[in-house]
Amino acid sequence: MIRLKINNIDVSVKSNISVLEACKYLGIHVPRFCYHETLSVAGNCRFCLIEVANSIKPVASCALPVLNNMKVYVNTPLVKKARESILETLLINHPLDCPICDQGGECDLQDQVKLFGTNFSKFFFNKRSVEDKFCGPLIKTIMTRCIHCTRCVRFGSEIAGVEYLGTLNRGGSTEIGGYFAGNFQSEISGNVIDLCPVGALTAKPYAFKGRPWELRSLDSIDTTDSTGSNIYVHYKESEVLRVLPKINNYINSSIISDKARFSYDSNKLNRIKTLFIKNDQQKFAKSSWEDTLTLLESRMLHGSSMLFLVNHDLDLESLNILHKIARLNKNKIVLKTVKFTSKKDNLFVSWLVNKIEDVRKQSKLCLLISCNIRLESAILNSKLRLKYLNEDFKVFSINNMYSKFNYSVNFVNLNIMQFLKIFEGRHSFLCRSILSSKNLLVCIGESITRRGLSITQISSLLATFLSTVQILDIVSSCNSKSLSLLGTSTLTKIDLFKAKSIFLFNLENTLSLEKMLSFSLKNKELFWCSTHGSKSALKAKCILPILNHFEEEKIFINLEQRPQKTQKILSGIGQSKSLSKIFLLASKISKPSKESFNFIYEMLENLQLLKSVSCVFSKFINSSAKYTNSQSFLSTYPVKYDHEDFFLTNIYLKNSNVMSKCSQAMRKQITNF
Repeated sequence: MIRLKINNIDVSVKSNISVLEACKYLGIHVPRFCYHETLSVAGNCRFCLIEVANSIKPVASCALPVLNNMKVYVNTPLVKKARESILETLLINHPLDCPICDQGGECDLQDQVKLFGTNFSKFFFNKRSVEDKFCGPLIKTIMTRCIHCTRCVRFGSEIAGVEYLGTLNRGGSTEIGGYFAGNFQSEISGNVIDLCPVGALTAKPYAFKGRPWELRSLDSIDTTDSTGSNIYVHYKESEVLRVLPKINNYINSSIISDKARFSYDSNKLNRIKTLFIKNDQQKFAKSSWEDTLTLLESRMLHGSSMLFLVNHDLDLESLNILHKIARLNKNKIVLKTVKFTSKKDNLFVSWLVNKIEDVRKQSKLCLLISCNIRLESAILNSKLRLKYLNEDFKVFSINNMYSKFNYSVNFVNLNIMQFLKIFEGRHSFLCRSILSSKNLLVCIGESITRRGLSITQISSLLATFLSTVQILDIVSSCNSKSLSLLGTSTLTKIDLFKAKSIFLFNLENTLSLEKMLSFSLKNKELFWCSTHGSKSALKAKCILPILNHFEEEKIFINLEQRPQKTQKILSGIGQSKSLSKIFLLASKISKPSKESFNFIYEMLENLQLLKSVSCVFSKFINSSAKYTNSQSFLSTYPVKYDHEDFFLTNIYLKNSNVMSKCSQAMRKQITNF
C-alpha cells in the first residue's frame, strides 16, 4: 500500500494504480474525456490535469502513477484555469449544434462547458469541418464534433479486434477516420456509441427519436443469445427507443452485443395482433379468446394425442406449465423440441465450475470444441481476446478452419474418431498440451451434440485425466438450460405419426420445419403460438398471438446456469396474451408451485448465491463414460459449428429490420463479385 495526500486528505491505496483512480476510490471526481476504465491509457485529452506539489506545471492524472508521500490537489485555481484553456481549445472547431445533437443531455463536453466554459472566445478563425464516415447501418457519424479522445480507436483495436478506425494526419488537421471504406465488422461495434463522450458517434436507429429526459428506464436482460447480458431498456410511451448496457462484472461487464442493442424494432414489426381461426372454407377469420379457449380446451381435455414443439427461447415458467400438462395427460401429450437437446442435466451440480467469470482465472490454454465463439457468444469472445492480449494464453479450436476470430487460434481439424483419441491419450500433440496446462478452459459448442456426444459425456471424459478443468457449455439460445433442466426430449417421426394436434411455440421458419410440416399435415391440426408470423403459420388452423420479453416477466437461465428475469415494460399489442396464462386456462390445471424451482427463485432474489454454488466433479459425474460401445454416432466427417449468420438466429431477430440490414451488409463483405 502507498500513502499519499489528496486535497490534504491522507489515503492509502494500491501501488499499481494511477492518481485518477486513487481520486475515484476517494470519491473525488476528476473530469476526463480520453480515459475509460475498460481501455488502455492514452493521456491525449489533457483534461484530467491536477496539481502536484513541487511540480512546475499541471500533470495528467490518468498517466501519473501514485508515489509515496505524494501531495495532490484537484481543484486549485491553477487546475481550473488549465481546464478552462483546454476546453476552449477543444471548442475551436466544435459545431454549435447541441439542440439537434442526439447526445444532448448526455454529453460530457456539454457538462464541462457548463462548469468551466466562458461566454466568449479568443479565436476568430473559421471552423474546420470534417467529412462524415460510413460505418454501416448501426453507427451514425458527424466527425466535425469529434474531440480526438481516441476511445473508439482503442476499443476497436483492443476489445473488438477490428483495426477499422485510426488517427489520420497530425496537428490541427488531425481527424479520426477509417483505414478503408466499409462496415465496422464487429459483433460489438455499437459499444463505441456509449464510449464516445460527444455526439460524433451516435446510433442510427435512435436518431431524432427522443431526448434522454423524455425516456423512462427499466433494467432487463438480453434474450438474443445465451450470455444473458444485463441491459437498460429506455422507452417512451408504448415504444422502446434504445437499449443500453447495464454494468455487471460477473457477466457482460459494460458491453453488449449488437443484437441486444439494436433488435428492439422487431417488437412492433410483423407482430401478430389478432386471433385467427380457419373456417370451413380454409380461410382465416378473426376470432375471440372465448372461442379460441373453447377450441383449445376441447383438444386438451377430450381430444386425441397432442404434440408440443418448442424451441430454446421459451421461458422457464411456460415450459414448466407445458410439462405439467404432459405429466397429467401421459397418453395424449408429448413435449418435444425441434433442436436436439442433451439428456436431463442436474443444474448447479453438473459442472465443477460453469461461470463466465472463470475466464479471468489463471488459465494458460483454452480448448474450443465445435463452436465459433465469436458468433455464438460475442461477449465471451471479447473476454477471451482481452485474456489473450494481456496474458500468456493459447487457444486451440477443434473445428473446421474459418477466419472469424479476432485473435490467434490454432485450428485442429478432427473428426469424432480422432476427437475421442484425445481422451485415450493417443493424440500426442493435444494431450501433451492439455496435461501440461493448469486450469484448462474448455468451451463446448452445442453442435457437438448432433454427433451423439452429450456435454456431460465430454465433461466426464475431461475430468478423468484433468481434475481442474473449467468448462463452459456454449449454447446459442437464451433458455437452452431450462430444456436440459426439464429433460425435454427430441422429435422423432413416430411422434409426428401419432399426434393429431401439433402446437408450435415461437419457432422460426426453417427448411427443416417446412419439411416436417409438409410431411405431417395430413389429418392433423396445427396451432401456431408466437409473437411473429411466418410461412408455416399460414398452414395452421389457429394462430395465437403471445407476449414477448418486453411485455411480460419471464425467467431465463443463461449458459452459466444463472437464473435471470425480464421486466414488464410495455403493454401487449392487440389481442396478445401470456402463453402460460393461455394454457393454464385451456387445460384447467392449477399453476405449478414454486417448490420444484425453489433454488431458482431464491437465486433470483439474491444473485450472489451463484458464487457459492460449486461441487466436486467426481461425485456427480460418471467419469467412466462408455462412449466406445455407441458406434452409430462415430463419423469420419470433421467437427464443425452450425451458425453462419450472427444477426439472424431466432424468429425475433429475423423480424428486425435493423438486423436484416446488418446481415445484408455482412454478406456483401464476403462475396467475390
